[in-house]
Amino acid sequence: MTMLPNERVSIDLGDDGVAQVRLIRGDKMNALDPEMFERIIEAGHVLHKMKGVRAVVLSGEGRAFCAGLDLSNFGRQPAPDEPDLTERTHGNSNRAQQAAMVWRKLPVPVIASVHGVCFGGGLQIASGADIRVVHPETRMAIMEMRWGLVPDMGGYVLWRGLVRDDVLRELVYTNREFTGAEAKEYGLATHVDENPHARATAIAAEIANRNPHAIRAAKRLHAGMVDRETDAILLEESIEQHAIIRSRNQVEAVMAGMEKRAPKFDDV
Repeated sequence: MTMLPNERVSIDLGDDGVAQVRLIRGDKMNALDPEMFERIIEAGHVLHKMKGVRAVVLSGEGRAFCAGLDLSNFGRQPAPDEPDLTERTHGNSNRAQQAAMVWRKLPVPVIASVHGVCFGGGLQIASGADIRVVHPETRMAIMEMRWGLVPDMGGYVLWRGLVRDDVLRELVYTNREFTGAEAKEYGLATHVDENPHARATAIAAEIANRNPHAIRAAKRLHAGMVDRETDAILLEESIEQHAIIRSRNQVEAVMAGMEKRAPKFDDV
């Protein structure tokens, strides 16, 4: 399955199984208009069905990862048939939430490469990634309170376990701008790097060189780690391991390690 050419998002799947996903509305700092929301969600759904994907790098072209909501949206009147925000149009999410949650819902790891500006909804989209590599001088903010709003694109789900509660409250209540270097201190960045895209791609390539069935199982386990009770997590670990152990890919991982060669895995 492929994504049709458009003016918002592109996908390029490499031979190594790493899909490069780029926000390509660079002239508008990849700001989120209705079309951008739709194309981001479409990209996630395409990747979900695409054969051979082992990891994803999510980045933005031009001067920013994503500057947040396109301010022209504030003057836009909702279409008569536009769903209410409380309607769950994408499983457990509305459209805006799905633009961030779709990356967490993907079965493979997503590494966000963040540079330039990452405000508001852009930060929530980046937070949907499993791992975030951020340029130290990136300008970042949980921006919604500036416009009299609350973060509502999945941030309160995605920031659980990342940011200390009092720090998160301050960033939300004040919409204070911070740097990529500070983001690592707060928990909103995994790594800080002068070349975040190269670092993100290197991490994705390393992940793509692991047993793809085990990687997907690990992501499923991470998804339930916060909410499930201890007994349920222990059982889920055993269920996932039972399905993987002594499988063709698991044996190949062992043999490749012992023979000091690159593994040859069967894709999911």
